[in-house]
Amino acid sequence: MKLTKPNFPPPADGAERKAIAPVICYPPDALKQPDLNGLSKLREDAVKVAEVTAAPRDAACIDVPAGAFVRVVSVDGPQVGDLNMWNKHDLTERFYSGKTRALHGTHLSTGDRMWSSFPNMRPMATIVADTLDWYGFDAFGGSVHDVIGTRCDPYTGRLLSGDDYHYCCHSNLTRALASHCDLPLHEAEMLVHDVLNVFMCTGFTRDTGQYFMKASPVRPGDYLEFYAEIDLIVGLSACPGGDCSSEHSSDAAACYPLLMEVYDPGEEARAAHVQPGRSRYDRTHGTG
Repeated sequence: MKLTKPNFPPPADGAERKAIAPVICYPPDALKQPDLNGLSKLREDAVKVAEVTAAPRDAACIDVPAGAFVRVVSVDGPQVGDLNMWNKHDLTERFYSGKTRALHGTHLSTGDRMWSSFPNMRPMATIVADTLDWYGFDAFGGSVHDVIGTRCDPYTGRLLSGDDYHYCCHSNLTRALASHCDLPLHEAEMLVHDVLNVFMCTGFTRDTGQYFMKASPVRPGDYLEFYAEIDLIVGLSACPGGDCSSEHSSDAAACYPLLMEVYDPGEEARAAHVQPGRSRYDRTHGTG
């Protein structure tokens, strides 16, 4: 973090330099906007065809075909979840939280898209409903559904505490993907990636710029829903921190299950869905 007492004095025009207005790095104006009205009408005819529960301090995966919807639901109490997405047919194409953040901001909501990793760089899913959109940003700069955090993991835990903890979200997702795809554990771990922190309330402190968390405002029945742009495997970990009001790798925090439900608008509607193409960049990287 930045020093409270810098070692070097500012230049004579330091105040003017700091007063320069910022420029958005990746203005999203050129992005094709999702047809939310059309997706809303499509959702009206969708029926639930599958569900899976991520137990407290554990994770689960579910298949979601392109053109269907998947809903993450708070079930019994305040609980946050760490979410991964993979292309069902190519697990190396996975959710790219950093680029999604660059395009849509630190916290996602309705109309934002979840983009895939290079060299594909295409929408994997579109958020179509968010019952916590009322929260916006609070007085601390906090909001929900962030793409700024990574995922609680045993390596950072070991670094900071000297202990091994096996039920953090990284480990939970590793076990779940290995089981779902019948992969060796070490292969599955290499495919687990930075997450969308569903329901988690986070931000950056104003004075030090540190990543913070606070009690999630999620209530039983709240949900975040996505439209699958490609055939997906969706993985969700019910974080061992519960609502993350105090810590995120804990056997003491109150934890609750999270539910994933798949809603299918029908074979005809799914067949009519046009999957987004992969990036058309030629991948010569200046050597052609």
